Amino acid sequence: MRRLFPVSPATDPTAGPGGGPETDREWSLAELAAAYAYPEPDGHRRTWLRANMVSTLDGAAQHDGRSQPISSAADMRVFGTLRALADVVIAGAETVRQEGYRPGRARADFAEARRAAGQAPVPVIAVVSASLELDFSLPLFTSPAVPTLVLTGAAAAPDRIAAAERAGARVVIAGDGVGVDPARALGALGALGHTRLLTEGGPRLLGQFVAAGVLDELCLTVSPMLTAGDAQRIAGGPAVGVPRRFALASLLEEEGFLFSRYRRD
Repeated sequence: MRRLFPVSPATDPTAGPGGGPETDREWSLAELAAAYAYPEPDGHRRTWLRANMVSTLDGAAQHDGRSQPISSAADMRVFGTLRALADVVIAGAETVRQEGYRPGRARADFAEARRAAGQAPVPVIAVVSASLELDFSLPLFTSPAVPTLVLTGAAAAPDRIAAAERAGARVVIAGDGVGVDPARALGALGALGHTRLLTEGGPRLLGQFVAAGVLDELCLTVSPMLTAGDAQRIAGGPAVGVPRRFALASLLEEEGFLFSRYRRD
């Protein structure tokens, strides 16, 4: 993995003696974790919401309904590292169904760092669903290392809430109607002690976070593939009134895949 756009040498895990990057080599997981570390709390914001998405050159966020066909081994290393840094991974119900989400798993490479940061051994999975039409018999709900959260609105069907709770999930009400209010969801997660947040979409959920103005950072993998067709973009839903500018924080490359990281400007 090669750095194309270096950050400050003081925070660059691959900086050589002269401050520039070393020659190309595969980064260790510790180096990736340092490069993608969450910012230190500044007293002004309780949570930090990061999104991790992949897109082809022609803007497709998936192929045949899944992101795996446009991903790569390096992309999965970044994916795993971002999960290992997060307190909670937020995903929409359709993404959970399409991608076959399973409970988070403990990884020895990150165990000590998570202990030092006061984190649980694995990130919590938080599923956003208005209808709660989820299969609560799946391991994601019945056998996670830490209970799965289900974020929903106050108008959710009581029998579906009860089904989620019987399966072992923790239901969090984060909206007054049938859906979830993005800002309220982040506040609820923060109140539970989850401040380092990661969303993996899908496009509809990411679009809601963008429209609400609560996204702090986007980690976007640009896949060197073309798919054509009518696949979704990384964010869907109504357009924002004025495009929001984000600043490039870093850019990595491996085998034609670009790993960009943008932060709220």
